[in-house]
Amino acid sequence: MNRWLLKTASVFLIILVSVVAVFAADPRTMTFPPVEFHPPAAERVVLENGMVLYLLEDHELPLVYLTAMIRTGGVYEPSDKIGLAGLTGMVMRSGGTPTISGDALDDELEFMAAEMGSLIGPDAGFASLDLLKKDLDRGLALFADMLMHPAFPQDKLDLARLQVLEGIRRRNDNPGGIAGRQFAKLIYGPDHPLARESTVETIVRITRDDLVAFHAVYYHPNAVILSVTGDFDKKEMIEKIRKAFAGWLPGKIELSPLPPIRDAFKPSVNLIEKDISQTHLRIGHLGLRQTDPDYVAVTLMDDILGSGGFQSRLFREVRTRQGLAYSVGSVFTPGNLERGLFVAYGETKAPSTVQAISAVEQEINRIRTEPVTEEELRLAKDSFLNSFVFSFSNSAQIANRQAALEYYGLPPDYLERFRDGIVAVTREEIRAVAQKHLRPESLIILAVGRPDRFDQPLTKFGELNTIRLGTPGEPVGAHSPQ
Repeated sequence: MNRWLLKTASVFLIILVSVVAVFAADPRTMTFPPVEFHPPAAERVVLENGMVLYLLEDHELPLVYLTAMIRTGGVYEPSDKIGLAGLTGMVMRSGGTPTISGDALDDELEFMAAEMGSLIGPDAGFASLDLLKKDLDRGLALFADMLMHPAFPQDKLDLARLQVLEGIRRRNDNPGGIAGRQFAKLIYGPDHPLARESTVETIVRITRDDLVAFHAVYYHPNAVILSVTGDFDKKEMIEKIRKAFAGWLPGKIELSPLPPIRDAFKPSVNLIEKDISQTHLRIGHLGLRQTDPDYVAVTLMDDILGSGGFQSRLFREVRTRQGLAYSVGSVFTPGNLERGLFVAYGETKAPSTVQAISAVEQEINRIRTEPVTEEELRLAKDSFLNSFVFSFSNSAQIANRQAALEYYGLPPDYLERFRDGIVAVTREEIRAVAQKHLRPESLIILAVGRPDRFDQPLTKFGELNTIRLGTPGEPVGAHSPQ
């Protein structure tokens, strides 16, 4: 017995020493092999009517998910009826079809515990269906009917119009929303499709015939990219979709080119007066397209500058060290139809408005002149690479991303090439793209707040344009230089 106890104690001691040795190791000296991640690819199929399918089976749960992208968008609606695309997308779902009313459709979807939706954004239309596998045939028939034969009843249009008008009336309640919308107007121009906004006048002008006509122009099977994921057999699903959309004939797709962007690299200082305790700031200029070869390095540069959260220079300097803002950061939003935006943003108390703007400008200048450190670059790369896998956390995300790449004309391996490009970026490239794509001499500055409480006049940065905040439903945009 004593020999057995001695042997057991010896084994326990060996295990204990090993465990202590493991935990005693400095985690900062530990190394790991690079993460290799190769997400599965959805199968691409083109139907006879031109509809593109991306199919990816996932038999973990008895669920099926469908997401359609349609080649349309608010940028294509007429300038005197801004809001038409959004109303069309809303009433497609709420209004039902000639064979089933919107209210009856709600009841049937609720009975099946299914969800179906439709909307039209600035540069794409969307429709979705989530349901149990056992209800696929009926749900797919309803989904196809909505896309092909929306009824657009007048009462549902009237209801949707009231909802949109209420949103317009409350639009000026949110200072952050005011800043975002007006900054886009300062960049693109108030009448450009990427910046214009609906008003009470444009919404009330829209009729049911306008919705019908908009749908007739843009909704064709060859304008649809449909991703399908979940518990199904690919061959069976293709036949089900072919049957559900039988008789939907391809049409001519003509997307009008956007008007050219005016020269946006002209500095300006702008103020919207609003009685709030904090000043909402937007500072930036025109950005770049997603297809720009510099976008990979720009992504890391922007992460270091302001989009990287607690580790970014703007956060550490403007918020942590100087205590000038609770919220501060930057973002390079790439454009698909046109060049996107670079914007540094922040919220600061009114008496530190000018000081906060100066601090942001200083960091924009510093990243152009002061090389980033190896540690900054490593953290930015690790942040991107470690989060990359979460972009493919389920089969629906994988298929939807493939569909979106095709929709915007990007290569199928764009994301993988982007990831590899991130790994290869150097400190010298970061500095080069900062000097090329950040233009501190051409910054457009916008402040929303109370100028009587500012620490200094905004004229410190140049001639001041005061932008009148219109009444609810009236577009913001009347300027008066000071």
